[in-house]
Amino acid sequence: MSARVVRVVRGVLVALFVTPFALAIGLTVVDKYRRRGNRSKPFPRSAPANVEVEDGSVTVYTYGQDLYDAMLAAIDGAQHQIFFETYIWKSDEIGEAFKRALSAAADRGVQVYCIYDAFANLVVPPRFKRFPSNMSVLRFPIYNAGFRFWDFRHYGRDHRKVLVVDDTVAFVGGYNIGAPYATEWRDTHIAITGPAVWDLKRAFADFWNLHRRHRLRPSEQPLLLGAPTTWEAHIRLSRNTPRLMMFPIRAMYLDAIDRAGDHIWMTHAYFIPDQDFTESLAAAVARGVDVRILIPHRSNHIVADWISRGLYAQFLEAGIRIFRYQGAMVHAKTATIDGRWTTVGTANIDRLSLTGNYEINIEIIDENMAAAMEEIYRVDLTNAVELTREEWDGREWHRKITEFLLGPLRPLL
Repeated sequence: MSARVVRVVRGVLVALFVTPFALAIGLTVVDKYRRRGNRSKPFPRSAPANVEVEDGSVTVYTYGQDLYDAMLAAIDGAQHQIFFETYIWKSDEIGEAFKRALSAAADRGVQVYCIYDAFANLVVPPRFKRFPSNMSVLRFPIYNAGFRFWDFRHYGRDHRKVLVVDDTVAFVGGYNIGAPYATEWRDTHIAITGPAVWDLKRAFADFWNLHRRHRLRPSEQPLLLGAPTTWEAHIRLSRNTPRLMMFPIRAMYLDAIDRAGDHIWMTHAYFIPDQDFTESLAAAVARGVDVRILIPHRSNHIVADWISRGLYAQFLEAGIRIFRYQGAMVHAKTATIDGRWTTVGTANIDRLSLTGNYEINIEIIDENMAAAMEEIYRVDLTNAVELTREEWDGREWHRKITEFLLGPLRPLL
């Protein structure tokens, strides 16, 4: 092979590799510029919905301020122990309110344990990330692999959002901590009482013990919990743990989808399923199941939007219905199936969530809970527009080219 041919082949390969990344960077910069000063439009709100499930209850929150009020009230009422874990913890008035409440609880003798992701909070001022000595705080590191850079078990982010207060109540869902999420984002979180609280306590303690070494004061001891008082059948917890190569949330979804006989209604901020997941949804449509996916018309991550759009033709051809939420960011990660099965949690349907990050989802098998989630879904659909096959096929040529060029990035997200 001549030197000229080698140079041409090498140039083509470099272009194929560089072009998607360059385009992604360019789209992100342009999108940030266009969004300056933009505010979310008002969106329909659902009041907190409370459902009795076996020996406890589940309360569904779809408006951030309602959730934050309940979380802060729980922290203020804590008597023994608080476990608090978040992905993003902004230093604005909401973030400061949580920090003050946790510090006040520690001052009155409550054991307070906090975990936050360092990468997600890079832009948060260092001053905010200094905590009183009577609080135990684990900063999940930006880089966790050390010299074992080839070991992908250490690359997952801590994307979980959990609050557990005493043995009384546990919160989990999609909401981060910050003022924009209080009123401008549509998300979903749940508060749980009853025996299932122990499962979330155990999830926090296991994460703490797995990552505490070399990151905490020597005086910090492992978190030790007793055994659960019961095996809970109707509320189950699935948690992805990259360090242990455990990713049960994807399997949970696929099993539920394969069981569906009537409808599958899903809401996701970022929807980039792998081929097996897509084919599972398509098979459900083929057997007569009404499959609906509610996603933001424009999310806060434009590259994820474009990569997801590259799959729309396949979704629509299979009969999967796509609804795009208007005027505000929908950040929820939920699904309900056949009026019986529900999941709420932190995992999106993409590679990062399903086979990359630390995530938690709650699976609830209860008709009343499913009915409450279906009613929330109907309310959300009043602020959404369904995408038709004709509309999608008629989009501009430059959009089709952008989707094609960004396709190679799909396995990364």
